Amino acid sequence: MSKLGTLGHRLHRGEVSYDFVGKRKIWYGVSILITVVAIVGLVVNGLKLGIEFKGGAVFTTPKISMSTSQVHDRIEGDTAGHPATIQKLGNGGMRIQVSDISTQTSKDIQQKIADDLKIDKSKLDAEIVGPSWGKEISKKALQGLIIFLVLVVIYLAIAFEWRMAIAALVALLHDLTITTGVYAIVGFEVTPGTVIGLLTILGYSLYDTVVVFDGLKEATKDITKQNQRTYSELANRSLNGTLVRSINTTVVALLPVAALLFIGGGLLGAGVLNDIALALFVGLTAGAYSSIFIATPIVAELKESEPQMKSLRKRVLAKRKADAAKAKEAEARGEDPEEPADEVSDGDDDGDEATATAGAGVVSPRAQSGTRPRTQPGSRGNGRGGRGRPSGRRR
Repeated sequence: MSKLGTLGHRLHRGEVSYDFVGKRKIWYGVSILITVVAIVGLVVNGLKLGIEFKGGAVFTTPKISMSTSQVHDRIEGDTAGHPATIQKLGNGGMRIQVSDISTQTSKDIQQKIADDLKIDKSKLDAEIVGPSWGKEISKKALQGLIIFLVLVVIYLAIAFEWRMAIAALVALLHDLTITTGVYAIVGFEVTPGTVIGLLTILGYSLYDTVVVFDGLKEATKDITKQNQRTYSELANRSLNGTLVRSINTTVVALLPVAALLFIGGGLLGAGVLNDIALALFVGLTAGAYSSIFIATPIVAELKESEPQMKSLRKRVLAKRKADAAKAKEAEARGEDPEEPADEVSDGDDDGDEATATAGAGVVSPRAQSGTRPRTQPGSRGNGRGGRGRPSGRRR
């Protein structure tokens, strides 16, 4: 078995545990810091909206023997003061995008570009998007996002409980804020592909969160019937049990996305892939982080405020204090502290196995001293004969 597989098995069995829930204030601080940086980048730089959202025109040239810098220098004064984005296509042509211009202005720019690049105007393809259509697209995208979040909250509240729904909503908003902030800092264009990427990463993030919540729901079933662990401790144990699965799912999803972003968009220059690839890469990473470090700690914190969970915590702490006092008294008398025999399972077989192991490993003081136990009357020490007759010849 691989090291990761061994670690996953030990995490699931409870042999190894990382205190994610107990150190939740640290993770909250890290998330707040990242979110603040994303919001500052969003406020300072703003989002670079594509022509699909604010209108504009895209001009596609046939194959020409010019570089992007040469084309930029020639058409610099042709765009009516609006910045142009130029990309080289695989067939040797150029894609010239000019945003936030009217239909009439785009026709004038088309003629000037054709003249400066010495191209027949009929061979210079023009795709014009009006500002009103772009606003409608923006409105529909926002409506779709709101509907998605509302449906997610309703589903989780029905399938699990409202506390888990709130935690999942906070995690999703956390992922959205970080992803849009990175877009603003990097300066990539926001296109319909970006919106598709955002909705996709929300689905992945929700999947990871539901997997963790499902394990948490199973682990905390009948939690008030035991006095061994608090809700936070069981939540942390459940989270550790699904940790490797969440990591594996995220890594497998990130590998093809990283290929699109760094190889397709970076090395091969396929800029159209950057729009969706960056959203997927950042969103998947943030989604895995929020499922582990944000969603479950928030659920544990909300549940611990319930009267039943407060009472459970008092019972657990009182029992541990009593066990510690008994162990201290036994140590003062020179005796070995006994293991508690009433261990209660918390949702898996680990507690039962630990109890069984502890019971099987109890050895009497006489056996520990190395003396041979006295043979009971009527029994035979050598295991031969029958019906309790003493050994030796009959006289």
